[in-house]
Amino acid sequence: MNLEPEVTKRAEALVNSEGGFPAQQQEPPGLTSEMEPRPDHGEETWVGRGRLEGLRALITGGDSGIGRAVAIAYAREGADVALSYLPEEQSDAEDTASWIEKAGRVAVLLPGDIRDEQTCRTMVDQAAERLGGLDVLVNNAAFQMGRGEGLASISSEQLDRTFKTNLYAMFWATQQALPHLSKGASIINTSSVQSYDPSETLMDYAATKAAITNFTMSLAGELGPKGIRANAVAPGPIWTPLQPATQPEEKVEQFGGNTPLGRAGQPSELAGAYVFLASPAEASYVSGAVIGVTGGRPVF
Repeated sequence: MNLEPEVTKRAEALVNSEGGFPAQQQEPPGLTSEMEPRPDHGEETWVGRGRLEGLRALITGGDSGIGRAVAIAYAREGADVALSYLPEEQSDAEDTASWIEKAGRVAVLLPGDIRDEQTCRTMVDQAAERLGGLDVLVNNAAFQMGRGEGLASISSEQLDRTFKTNLYAMFWATQQALPHLSKGASIINTSSVQSYDPSETLMDYAATKAAITNFTMSLAGELGPKGIRANAVAPGPIWTPLQPATQPEEKVEQFGGNTPLGRAGQPSELAGAYVFLASPAEASYVSGAVIGVTGGRPVF
């Protein structure tokens, strides 16, 4: 009997026999529509079971990649969803919003660069206002640049962009969301396998992901007495626009081949972890946890 789920079959079909993808590059932040092959976000596979019925979620970086997969799954599980994204990602965001609306849920689009503190804080307040409240915050937006040669190639400009996108914005968004969150609410941060097994060509990115893991632990301790849970998901190599937009072509061709499963993951393969952690019923006693979705690479 073949017990392999349909989504895994589709994921493997999108990968080269060597484990990677056709050579390609884009300018950051990258668009889903220009990727070959297109990632699987669960558009045709995710079946909701009402696990997030009536919840209201804000997802940063929600236009594409992991954020899009989470948005689609949340909507099909019964949640209304606000998406934060860069203005140049508008076409991806509109596509994601259409899937949310097809699920019969409300989609709120919030373009803006969250590296700017006021933009970031306003984004959170607008999400809560337009959704009628906030129950789940997913800090997912991220930037990486892996085309350099290690430490010497990391400019102050790159360092500033990476840390402000990955860390500063997460602190600001979480601070701003707290007044909107009540007992039973959930904060989910996107960490990375890079937090545990860092690559020398992603030194700045890996440092931010390690900080996110530690921030999550501290946050769980602070918010536990208020009944608010804080957790993280640590993805391994996942096929998103971030890859062709920030990696050299030869890395794209090999992308994901270094995992025990021998391939990169698809965004749809992470959605379940985010749904579980957001579920007030299924994860009511889960806080301070990091769920690794890495294709077998260790997260300890």
